[in-house]
Amino acid sequence: MLDYALLSALAAVVRTGSFERAAQQLHVTPSAVSQRVKLLEERMGAVLVVRASPCTATPAGARLCQHAEHVALLESELPASLPGLAQEGPRPVLRIAVNADSLATWFVAAMADMPDCLFDLVLDDQDHSADWLRRGEVLAAVTAGGGAVPGCDSVALGALPYVATASPSFMQRHFPNGVTTEALARAPCLTFNAKDRLQAQWLRRAGMEGAVPTHWLPSSQAFIDAALAGIGWGMNPRPLAAAHLAAGRLVEVLPGQGLDVPLFWQRSRMPSATLSRLTKAVQRAAACVLIP
Repeated sequence: MLDYALLSALAAVVRTGSFERAAQQLHVTPSAVSQRVKLLEERMGAVLVVRASPCTATPAGARLCQHAEHVALLESELPASLPGLAQEGPRPVLRIAVNADSLATWFVAAMADMPDCLFDLVLDDQDHSADWLRRGEVLAAVTAGGGAVPGCDSVALGALPYVATASPSFMQRHFPNGVTTEALARAPCLTFNAKDRLQAQWLRRAGMEGAVPTHWLPSSQAFIDAALAGIGWGMNPRPLAAAHLAAGRLVEVLPGQGLDVPLFWQRSRMPSATLSRLTKAVQRAAACVLIP
């Protein structure tokens, strides 16, 4: 049998990134946390934590942390059916993979519907968030693919509409004779990170595929701010850009040429009432922003 006091110490170190912060969370001394993790490593016959700043889990450590979080989640639900266990305990931690634009537009509303839980969000592109599920590192994810990950259920949420936007001054400076492939090859665009393919997909759909100069801006709000400042053009979620478009602070690079990205909610099939409640909260929040 695994010693869950030792597992809790490991999970706290990995979650907080240090033995000192883990000690504060567990209300023990850093020395006690270190001893517990060391004892667990001796029993498992493997190194579980990379002692660095921040501390990170080895593959074996990550697997044990995942198991500890699953057990904690299921135990938090027991008092509902076993009143004799009804007692105040730590709130369950839900580790979820979500893309930055969903977090900026609708996912926070789903979190607000779960006040009895703590969230540990992993930010990744919607085309890659399912990988976190495949590795067993999260309980659920917002993904761009509807094909269910093994061991998970998939629910269609709708599509997040994107629009290519730029400031009026940027359009006058870079596209005085209209938007052409040649002009786009010189006009700076905005890219979230190396995984972001939205600008390339939009160019392909518009029939203007080609290499373009780019600024790297890993922030949804920075995309809006950079477009407003005339730094470049980029694909912004329409819900974030709508007010600026209506006020004329931003304009569409090619009017009517948008891009809708289908989103899905994939969650572990583990029998958890909390995950079921979260799924309903996610569906409600998504329905308020996404399009069918």
